[in-house]
Amino acid sequence: MSELKQLVEKFIELDDDLNEKIEKELENSDELPDSFEEDNKEQIEELGEVYHEIEHSVFNEEFIIVSNANSEENEVVALIVSEEDDETEEFVIPVYTDEKEAEEAIEVFKEQFAENEFVCDKKIGSELVADYSDDEGFIGLAINAPQWDFVIGGEDVHDCCE
Repeated sequence: MSELKQLVEKFIELDDDLNEKIEKELENSDELPDSFEEDNKEQIEELGEVYHEIEHSVFNEEFIIVSNANSEENEVVALIVSEEDDETEEFVIPVYTDEKEAEEAIEVFKEQFAENEFVCDKKIGSELVADYSDDEGFIGLAINAPQWDFVIGGEDVHDCCE
């Protein structure tokens, strides 16, 4: 398992646990107690640290990307995340950490778009972000989507040296 995949799994676990604590606190009140942030300070800091490690890992990670082979230039599959009536069509680019994750996603894509043929390619995270950074609708990269619900913002992907 890649280091990035482990980091994302850890982030999701920490985030889910923190959200459960928040939901529990909000069962009895409309607001979180003033002490909530202090009581959970270590977990909140760890969540931030793990996300920061993910930001750096994505920069150099080689991902598998899925493209529509029926388009003229093998157009990369994008997932639309905005509402239909929004002015700008916001999207994420799904990227995969291994062949198995990519194959599972392709099966989902085939169910939705049976007329398309999908192919895989590889690209570094920083290159993907650079390719789409000028598009105002680009939000970021969805890691192992649709299996995971984890998106890293394009503006968050960076190298330690920057």
